[in-house]
Amino acid sequence: MSERRVARVQLESPVPQLDRLFDYAVPHPLVAEIGPGVRVKVPLRSAGRMMDAFVVDVVADDGSERPLSSVEAVVSPMPVLPERLYTLARRVADRAAGSVSDVLRLAVPKRMVRAEKAWAAASPPETPVVVPASLERTAQLLAAYPGLTAALDAGERLAVDAPPRPLPDLPRGAWADLLTAAAVHTLARGRSAILVVPDYRDQAQVLAALGELVSPDAVVRDDADQSGPARYGQYLRTLAPVPCIVVGRRSAVYAPAHDTGLVAIWDDGDSLLSEPLAPGVHARDAALVRQELEHSALMFAGHTRSTDVQRLVDVGYVRDIPQARRASPRVVLSATREGEQRQSRVPSSAFAAAREALQSGPVLVQVARPGYAPSLVCADCRRPARCPHCAGPLRAARPGATPVCAWCGRSAHAWACGHCGSTKLRMASSGSERTADELGRAFPNTRVIVADGAHPVAEVDATPALVIATRGAEPLARGGYRAVILLDGDRMLQNEALRIGEHCLRWWSNAAALAAPGAPVHLVGVAGPVARALATWTQPAYARAELADRGPLRMPPAVRVASIDGHARSVDTLLASLRENVPDLDALAVLGPVDTSESPDVATSRALVRFDYAHGRAVAEALRAGVIADALRARRPRKDRGPKPRSTLRVRLDIPEPDL
Repeated sequence: MSERRVARVQLESPVPQLDRLFDYAVPHPLVAEIGPGVRVKVPLRSAGRMMDAFVVDVVADDGSERPLSSVEAVVSPMPVLPERLYTLARRVADRAAGSVSDVLRLAVPKRMVRAEKAWAAASPPETPVVVPASLERTAQLLAAYPGLTAALDAGERLAVDAPPRPLPDLPRGAWADLLTAAAVHTLARGRSAILVVPDYRDQAQVLAALGELVSPDAVVRDDADQSGPARYGQYLRTLAPVPCIVVGRRSAVYAPAHDTGLVAIWDDGDSLLSEPLAPGVHARDAALVRQELEHSALMFAGHTRSTDVQRLVDVGYVRDIPQARRASPRVVLSATREGEQRQSRVPSSAFAAAREALQSGPVLVQVARPGYAPSLVCADCRRPARCPHCAGPLRAARPGATPVCAWCGRSAHAWACGHCGSTKLRMASSGSERTADELGRAFPNTRVIVADGAHPVAEVDATPALVIATRGAEPLARGGYRAVILLDGDRMLQNEALRIGEHCLRWWSNAAALAAPGAPVHLVGVAGPVARALATWTQPAYARAELADRGPLRMPPAVRVASIDGHARSVDTLLASLRENVPDLDALAVLGPVDTSESPDVATSRALVRFDYAHGRAVAEALRAGVIADALRARRPRKDRGPKPRSTLRVRLDIPEPDL
């Protein structure tokens, strides 16, 4: 009689009480097909339905003859969940008080049968070879950072300030070549590299740089822009036992590449690298967990330094690698001169710099918001104009157009001020389109290009043009912009957010890095620490000062912050359990709960928990246990005939800013 085999599976379910391994008996006809990493279908006894699952391990029965349900079917014999990926997903989920299935949903794409069969029929990929010319180019790029090559080989954690300049004749930043050089150096050592960038434009720059140094077979794309079969085929390529370079966005940090030797994160302060889906783990935190497991090199690169990375540098967990020869753009703090009108949006110095630069090439003008008039006010009392239906802000698409609500989209044909009764409106701000209109009249016979969310522009040529772009949407210019003017800086800093200074410095630094060497960068109407950090190009010093200010206030990233949302009674129960299980929390750790009820029938609330990094594991375990307990309580049958309660408790760790 043959020995019974038992498959330990991870269900593809976000239900918190199912976030563990389940044992299923392996039927004899499926023994040859079921192995670690394959997809299967298994019965869920309590619900009476079939569920998809990943086989994590197959072991021999312990001899207890316990009754086990059997695996129903094999969905795919392709082992798509290697042990290293499951271990990473488990560790990341535990740190964020989340479910493994939520992490795997981001890491493993959906199965595509045709792509899977094509991959199985194709020849195995060959080990990529880096030619001597590419190795020489890589060595030259890495030599600008003394000690960087040795640190990459030793698997250290690094913080690198990228060179803030574009390439002379290409629409590409020098930072892309730096990341590419580190990846190619790692590939030449026979190990894989993973490059994580915020958006598709950054990814295009890195792919273009890699195309000049390695063959296309060595590069794997990991992004949702590809078709389903293409993305699944690329994922199967990462599972092959040969090294590669993976280039993708935030979910690429989980790519199960063979023998990973480097994980590089570009511009970790970008909010696009923060995963909005549960469990909401930032790519930076996932990369730190992965480095701890795999002992690969980890590099954070950017034109500026986030306070999160600076904290790691200050405690000695990440090593700062400076350039041998520090380079910085020529930043000018432009202000309104004596005799000029105070309401002048572009000072005379910046205006003159733009006029001179337009004789030789393009000029970039960065603005805060898209559209024509993003906000309107009463012409008499200057109160903000609000929608009579939902009280949302009104805006105008063009001069003389009917105001439209930014929230509900309704037109305010017969608007009247609720304070003074006036029916006259005034434009209180200028968006990208209005700025283009105004500067187009100021610079006649000049090409004007608008680049924002509604008008995406990837790159512009080297001919003279005025490029009006919102922050983050600036196109690349071949050879760099001949001048950069940063408008609306004071308006950006007025945002009531904890990290607004940090974000503004990143937006302005990235725009300044698009300027050609020696070209002026005018920051208009801004003074103070953020402006000084940009002018002197000392972003790490600004991040260090921000950390020093946030420490006594117990604000992130000096401490970790978790948010708890749900029914008021569930939130109170979880907070009581947290205090009982983690007695080391200080008296001021919990903020709230505050009432967030939208209906008088259902009382909901929200609370924040601030805790030190040393208490991270205990707090995460306590919060996760509370979520599971609340979900189980919601499943219990009720004695009365009222509606069955539904679990609404949601927990998220490491929120970037506390916002009750």
